Amino acid sequence: MIGVGVMGQSMAGHFLKNGYAVYVYNRTKSKADPLIAQGAVWQDTPGGVAAHSQIVITMVGFPSDVEEVYFGEQGILARAQAGATLVDMTTSSPMLAKRIYDEAQQRGLFALDAPVSGGDIGAREARLSIMVGGDRKVFERMLPLFQYIGKNIVHQGAAGAGQHTKMCNQIAIASNMMGVVEALVYAERAGLDPQTVLKSIETGAAGSWSLSNLGPRMIGGDFAPGFYIKHFIKDMRIALESAAEMGLELPGLTLAKSLYDRLASQGEGDSGTQALYKLIRAGV
Repeated sequence: MIGVGVMGQSMAGHFLKNGYAVYVYNRTKSKADPLIAQGAVWQDTPGGVAAHSQIVITMVGFPSDVEEVYFGEQGILARAQAGATLVDMTTSSPMLAKRIYDEAQQRGLFALDAPVSGGDIGAREARLSIMVGGDRKVFERMLPLFQYIGKNIVHQGAAGAGQHTKMCNQIAIASNMMGVVEALVYAERAGLDPQTVLKSIETGAAGSWSLSNLGPRMIGGDFAPGFYIKHFIKDMRIALESAAEMGLELPGLTLAKSLYDRLASQGEGDSGTQALYKLIRAGV
């Protein structure tokens, strides 16, 4: 397991609990300490993890981080065991997923792009939604492993399809998040109890994961990251770039990214995505 931050920490923990020997690498070693205490084995480089593993899972931050851990002399591709399966669960570029797949094939390796949705709660409770691109036979071989960390696990198509599906997920979340925030701020300004409003609207047509899970955090002033704003901005940028390649305009996503860019400029990049509440509540 390479990358044991907010998401990777829980995922690696599930593998340990289910009897796997787990080798770990993280840019900041201290984040791996809880896993090492549970029996995970530390390696000093991504390549070191790959050299000891039949399955290599990466869960890092940005496409540039994905490139760094996969390519180069001490990277995964150079050090992987013959016939190993490489699974990138980072939300990253569909084009980069295809590049990793092609390089893996040339080296006799197998590769899947398998980004996830569900945030820190889904990772802790092993009920992530996993969107997978790559060869179906490889997907089927990895399915039992995915079932230790996820509940909704779908093979979406060829290499890159998992990342494209995650872009669909992020596009839907971006506009929905604006609606959730505006609804709760409106409730407050109208003199209503936002908690009571939430009870009425979360089970109707307005219901969504963000409303039910992040709405209470907004109301309670909890802006700790289940998913970082800086990573959400990265995802929105990838989606907009991919859309532009297809000649597609996405006005809702464009607006959402502009609001989150403003939040990041105010020092909120390491806050959770629900911190959009602060911006709208202050009057943008």
